[in-house]
Amino acid sequence: MKRARFLADGHVRNGHLNAAEDRLVDDLGRAFALDAVSFLPPVTPRTVVGLALNFADHAKELALDQPAEPTLFLKPVSSLIGHLAPIHYPDQAAFLHYEAELAVVIGRPARRVDAKRALDVVGGYTVANDVTVRDYITNLFRPPVRAKGWDTFGPLGPYLVDRDDIADCGALEVRTWVNGELRQQGNTDQLVHSVPKLIEFITSFMTLQPGDVILTGTPKGISPVKVGDVICCEVAGVGRLENPVLAAPVGGPE
Repeated sequence: MKRARFLADGHVRNGHLNAAEDRLVDDLGRAFALDAVSFLPPVTPRTVVGLALNFADHAKELALDQPAEPTLFLKPVSSLIGHLAPIHYPDQAAFLHYEAELAVVIGRPARRVDAKRALDVVGGYTVANDVTVRDYITNLFRPPVRAKGWDTFGPLGPYLVDRDDIADCGALEVRTWVNGELRQQGNTDQLVHSVPKLIEFITSFMTLQPGDVILTGTPKGISPVKVGDVICCEVAGVGRLENPVLAAPVGGPE
């Protein structure tokens, strides 16, 4: 099932996609046309854990050494937006880019989980775009809070796909288009640290709660985007996440 959170008629609703009718159905059985709702992130995590350089080809394109163990950062939940919501381009940024990723959503409390049973704590999967200002990623600014933590820099969605609906999370195509041009392509079979290994590593020192999200990393193919561009990130079988890039509001939150 593809689950969704969305705003319709002034109310936040939880529901699912009726693919046959191309409509969203809320928990009370009310149906809404897709163009009549505003998508929200499909989950409301307490914590979003990001992975840096979890594709070897991405590390290579940045001329960086591959870390021996998972390199983590925390993506602020204040950055999260839904499908079709605008990404705001900071006026001082010179190099803003997309990072399409498989996002793993935790389904139950997880602490000290062995990799062999790690998928048992997964609730489902969604698509993430770990938007980044490359200008701010230097040794001085690591961990990359300023580079990745701006409001609107965490598109997530459109749907939460149940774990059992994905046969193998380690064999999913990951792609990004900008204005319809394919710019990024990879597969989760290329992850340096697999989803089970990531869950084992992270839960070895911290507890993950239901709704928490792990961003598993992006393949090579990053490139700058500009105001007016439309970014579409896809994980095969999980969904297509589309967001326009707009100038940050003058005098307002960015």
